[in-house]
Amino acid sequence: MLQNSPKIGHSPHVVTLDVRPQLLDALSALRDSVAAARFPLPLAGAPRARANRDELLAQLDDYLVPRLREPEAPLLAVVGGSTGAGKSTLVNSLVGRRVSEAGVLRPTTRTPVLVCHPEDHHWFSGMRVLPDLTRVWVPHQDAGEDLLLPGEDPARVLRVETADTMPRGLALLDAPDIDSLIADNRVLAAELVCAADIWVMVTTAARYADAVPWHLLRTAKEYDATLVTVLDRVPHQVVSEVSRQYGALLTKAGLGDVPRFTVPELPESAWGSGLLPATAVASLRTWLVHLAQDPAARQQAMARTANGMLDSLKTRLPELAGAAAAQYAAALRLTNAVEGAYDSEHARVRGRLQAGAVLAGDALKRWRAFPLDCSAGELLDALVESLATLLLCAVTAADERIREAWGREPAALAPELTEHEPALESAEDRIGMAVRRWRRELEEYAEEEVRDLDRNVAPDPEVVAVLVTTALLGGRRARSAGEGLAERIGAHGALRLRDRGGRLLTEHLDRVMHTERERRLAPLDALEIHPEPQAELIAALSVLQKER
Repeated sequence: MLQNSPKIGHSPHVVTLDVRPQLLDALSALRDSVAAARFPLPLAGAPRARANRDELLAQLDDYLVPRLREPEAPLLAVVGGSTGAGKSTLVNSLVGRRVSEAGVLRPTTRTPVLVCHPEDHHWFSGMRVLPDLTRVWVPHQDAGEDLLLPGEDPARVLRVETADTMPRGLALLDAPDIDSLIADNRVLAAELVCAADIWVMVTTAARYADAVPWHLLRTAKEYDATLVTVLDRVPHQVVSEVSRQYGALLTKAGLGDVPRFTVPELPESAWGSGLLPATAVASLRTWLVHLAQDPAARQQAMARTANGMLDSLKTRLPELAGAAAAQYAAALRLTNAVEGAYDSEHARVRGRLQAGAVLAGDALKRWRAFPLDCSAGELLDALVESLATLLLCAVTAADERIREAWGREPAALAPELTEHEPALESAEDRIGMAVRRWRRELEEYAEEEVRDLDRNVAPDPEVVAVLVTTALLGGRRARSAGEGLAERIGAHGALRLRDRGGRLLTEHLDRVMHTERERRLAPLDALEIHPEPQAELIAALSVLQKER
């Protein structure tokens, strides 16, 4: 193995790690604010915001918070790279025995393997880092076997191995391929890298210009992480040329000072036996051991990654806050469209009721035929049906206006919203039930008024009910209904009954429109998009910066 850059750190200045309790408290509060931010609406920046939030949570939970809480814990070097880069072979060779499965079939690494010194095992057997992964530990398990608990998802298991050949204070983690065909493996690989003190990026002579390893390298540069690259499986005939070209690419990307190692192509790497000669990895192993055991180098590596991640929050938190604000603004537009449509139709219905619009069509014909050719019950049925139709038309018109307004909003394409389109039939049933309930209560009011009259002159309660209903719903056309009501129960009784019936009508009308509006808003409300996340993210960042 050739070491092209002997430097331990990336820069000459020394950085330190601030582990004051106030900083930890501020970081925990910031973590809660990040976790609370949600981006369910399909806006242009939402996928990026969700990915950034998930990555940030992984870095906070798996690395930054545990590292600041316990700076004395061993350094964790995560070995990442693309398919076939030889990560497992490299880890096995650094350890000196097979701990991770290596072979020619791709993808090889499914269950991630962490290997450390036996005396460091307690640091990784618990949930200090990577708390979402189930621990599996068999001290001298065959590396070709993945031990899982019954029903356990292999993508969510961390196999912890120990080896006396590992230096104390250092752990290696062999991650799945970052470009794996298996989506869960790709997600886990990114999650594991977020937990690293040291990012060990492995690529090959054949694939060092591929996009995938460069994405990780640029991410490491963005976060100012402690980074080392390994150019693996380089044919000895082209070692100098490939190493020069790779170095030029790193320099062009602003990564020229990153420690860089080259591993020649050997029969062991070609056949996937999982173990290279010790001399092939000696330089990298020496570099890692020095990093773990020299106090100054260890402090530099650990503090650089932690501070780099803390510094990255200055741009990442405002970006998340902006995405949260965009979500709330879109949700507000959708909400306003619903409320505006229903408020408008509600006002229109009230106006039509005052104008006597219910007393039309079949209801008007029956009123003109009452009482000679139409009974009170038939007229009541026609009036109630006409009222229900008026309300259903208002709800339908409101929904149509909402559909048009939402059609101009990309946010309305959220599955949670499109899957809950209001059904006209169910609205018709609810409105019919509400109108019938109003009729029953009005009939009870009519019975109460009749009950107080002299039994010898008391009119039929059903006739009283139909007259007050007609008077309330018929506008000017129903003036004679009011006169007939006063003749039967007296002017005071008629006025009292119309007032009670009118208030009841208003209550039921308001309830119907409110219920339908709330049903339309319910899927949006269920997404729980609030204005607080934006302010909370910015406030949490402000507090953190103050504590730093």
